[in-house]
Amino acid sequence: MHCKAITVLIGVSLSIGCGQSPEPASPPASLEGSLQRLVDAAVADNPEIPGAALHVDSPGIGLDWEGAAGDAEPEIHAPMSPARPVRIASNTKTFIAAAVLRLAEEGRLAIDDPIAEHLPASFVELLRGDGYDPEAITIRHLLTHTSGLFDHSSGAEYEEAILADPMHRWTREEQLRAAVEWGDPHAAPGEVYTYCDTGYVLLGEIVERASGKPMAAAVRELIGYQKLGMTSTWWESLEPAPDGVPWRAHQFLGDLDTFSFDPSFDLYGGGGIVATVGDLARFWRALFTGGVFSDLETLGTMLSTIDGVRGLPEDGPGALPPGAYRMGVWVVEVDGLTTYRHTGFWGTSASFVPQLDLVVTATVDQHQARAALGELVDGAIAAVADAEAAAESAEEDRP
Repeated sequence: MHCKAITVLIGVSLSIGCGQSPEPASPPASLEGSLQRLVDAAVADNPEIPGAALHVDSPGIGLDWEGAAGDAEPEIHAPMSPARPVRIASNTKTFIAAAVLRLAEEGRLAIDDPIAEHLPASFVELLRGDGYDPEAITIRHLLTHTSGLFDHSSGAEYEEAILADPMHRWTREEQLRAAVEWGDPHAAPGEVYTYCDTGYVLLGEIVERASGKPMAAAVRELIGYQKLGMTSTWWESLEPAPDGVPWRAHQFLGDLDTFSFDPSFDLYGGGGIVATVGDLARFWRALFTGGVFSDLETLGTMLSTIDGVRGLPEDGPGALPPGAYRMGVWVVEVDGLTTYRHTGFWGTSASFVPQLDLVVTATVDQHQARAALGELVDGAIAAVADAEAAAESAEEDRP
């Protein structure tokens, strides 16, 4: 990693490995109390949320804090804790995107390669049979959700199938087959943005074939869990849980406890990782500050998008606008602050705010609590922004 700032990539100067850093100030005593009150309120004000956990990391003010509220196992009232891992669902896409880009750094693939070069013949034929051109769809298209693929997980058929048989063991090919049987291409590659789990399922296959290793082992090695201190992260059912890690928290779809659902319905790249909020935060900090990629420019690639794409007419008001999604990360403004983010189906979220050098990760363990999750995460960002502004003002007032 060259000793240069990330300013050119994400609009903030974060020196990486450039000599001695000043000793950070201690966080205001009131800030940790404010953060805990946000977590408490997420549970107290939203009866559908069984438990919540929050991790907030802001080195500039000396803050590395996490807290929790509610229950991890509601039936026995076992308290929620930041040490309880959760299914992070689509936050897994950030891991997959990073792994693909690491493979590109190592020269084992190029992101503008046609996917036909990196998928088994059976997958290629399935796609061609539904009118897709696997020679025209690139890895970049999959990463940015601009491939035109129909998403197997987007329709009622998939949810109905899961609820009818929660213990069914899905395969990657079965999910691709569902995509081609349940829907048709949305558009030619690069023409539209539409969020697509199927694309990331294919990326999981590409990681395996390019690395020559099972997906879980390849991602673990490419990202470097061990060097990042990620001791409570694993790919559910594809590798063993680390020793000493507590049972994962129960996560809900409305009133339905999905703890015992076979993880294969969301396992092969679009989801599948189990982690604590602390480990998720460690990954996100490393991703944006030089701990994952060997080349600074790779982060710039990850944060790039395909120009000129449009959204689908049927996209609802909650859909991201075209261009907001990059590669396993999207960009949003929070109180005027550029924020990189991803979320997951079960109420998980990860954010990096470059202007504040701030990472916020959270879980509310409930799919049907998106608004409450957003309030928790954005409330934490606002609390840190206020604390940093107050610290800067106090410094300026010193004689």
